[in-house]
Amino acid sequence: MTIHKEGFATLAVVFLILAVINTGIYFLTESPASVLEWSVSLSIILFFFFLAFFRSPKREGYLQDDAVISPADGKVVVVEETEENEVLKEKCIQVSVFMSVFNVHINWFPINGVVKYFKHHNGRFQAAYLPKASFENERTTVVLESPKGKVIVVRQIAGALARRIVCYAEVGTESIQGKQMGFIKFGSRVDVFFPLGSRIDVKPGQAVKGKQTILGWLQ
Repeated sequence: MTIHKEGFATLAVVFLILAVINTGIYFLTESPASVLEWSVSLSIILFFFFLAFFRSPKREGYLQDDAVISPADGKVVVVEETEENEVLKEKCIQVSVFMSVFNVHINWFPINGVVKYFKHHNGRFQAAYLPKASFENERTTVVLESPKGKVIVVRQIAGALARRIVCYAEVGTESIQGKQMGFIKFGSRVDVFFPLGSRIDVKPGQAVKGKQTILGWLQ
């Protein structure tokens, strides 16, 4: 288990803030020993929470050309036919994975192919599990085309606590199934839009594991 590169700066800031708070408590309170003991204990717990959030597990991926693997850890909250209005402008099958603060927050490319479109949208920071979060929240949209010409849309969505979405996708570059696509900080969601006729293998409420669980198959 290692720490993801996106966490280095945040962890340094958290450590510095906690160090300043505990130093202040030591010098400014009348009974520093007893107060400092509680403060240090809480600081250690808080720091390890941040440390766990930015964990980057070593994980073998499921590699299969026609499979669409989950781009994130979490729970499936949506499986439905809907309109994808940003890029494709047509009916698709939407599968959404909600990530709590306790999940790994790395995102992976779900298929092999080419990045055909990328756009970052500023927006609100509502709870990521709400349906309207897909088009109202801070988000990025990535379109991937498989070697067989099948197109899927992957959308990273910020949640109530998530304030930064990182996406490594660049238009015209290759997407490699299981390679890191990005990172979302502190609770969020990823939507995947499948072409109609695709086989979906997950159901709402099901726990999924990024890079390993198959969401469905392109047919």
